[in-house]
Amino acid sequence: MEIGIDSFASAMYGDNNTLSSVDAMEQLLQRIELADQAGLDVFGIGEHHKKEFLDSATAVILSAAAARTKRIRLASAVSVLSAVDPVRLYQSFATLDLISKGRAEIVAGRGSAIEAYPLFGYNLNDYDALFKEKLELLLQIRDNEFVTWSGKFRPALNNLPVYPRAVQEKMPIWLGVGGTPESFVRAGSMGLPLMVAVIGGQTHRFKPLVDLYREAGKAAGYKPEELKVGLHSPGFVGSTTEKAISEYYPGYAELWTKLGRERGWPPVTKDKFDMLIDDEGVLVVGDPERIAEKILRHSESLGGISRFTFQMDNAGLTHTQLMNAIELIGSKVIPLIHKG
Repeated sequence: MEIGIDSFASAMYGDNNTLSSVDAMEQLLQRIELADQAGLDVFGIGEHHKKEFLDSATAVILSAAAARTKRIRLASAVSVLSAVDPVRLYQSFATLDLISKGRAEIVAGRGSAIEAYPLFGYNLNDYDALFKEKLELLLQIRDNEFVTWSGKFRPALNNLPVYPRAVQEKMPIWLGVGGTPESFVRAGSMGLPLMVAVIGGQTHRFKPLVDLYREAGKAAGYKPEELKVGLHSPGFVGSTTEKAISEYYPGYAELWTKLGRERGWPPVTKDKFDMLIDDEGVLVVGDPERIAEKILRHSESLGGISRFTFQMDNAGLTHTQLMNAIELIGSKVIPLIHKG
């Protein structure tokens, strides 16, 4: 199993949110560099177009990280495909692939936030149609140097080449999904690796959806080993479980209560948090032993996963706390998981 971190390049964590954007970006690059040195497998950068995040140009951040790392894979988490030109998305990540010498990946999704749609002139009523059409074009571009294609939302391509080409013959394109059954079936029928974002509730409840993915993939003729499943969840690793909880809970409660006001969710309470960090809850928070056990338990409950990524930097944690967590993931969590 691969272990990694996904970041939204938060500009609002720690030190009473007084960190400058320049310093926040430099510290993010330091964390990616440390993750590479500590033996983590992948680091993903999301895509938002909000004041509190610095990740609107994902490939630019990852390219800067590529120049400072040697082996860690560098991915989007996710690219909001519905609101971007697939030609430019492929070109950006093919360029990243050249800079990183073959370490680039795309996780394509529709995004849980909607600010990209009006920003780039798209209609939310076309939410799913945009994604379906652009995903088909993106895959065609990846697999073919010369592309002939026509659709509803973009001018046609008539035997036009797309450059540069990636180092990897088939640069990985994962499908990032939430809880929509149609998305799981789509990923399976196209034989794409699946990245499941589980941010609330109990992880094992996603098993029927993952089963849909595998059934659709099998029906489309794909082998089980081709149907990879990744899991993205909020979490944090501390030297002890008590320390991890005391450092993580205040910022987590503040953030998710704020999001709840925006989206109509109930506020976060300590009782609710305790349910989320129990054996079946989604939050992966604790000491290395507890973390490894929980990731393995989640993998078993979903029928086996190929990749797990932590979302850590949106809970008010300082750069030092995040660096310490990365060191613990590399030195203790990953060996425990590999040991099984």
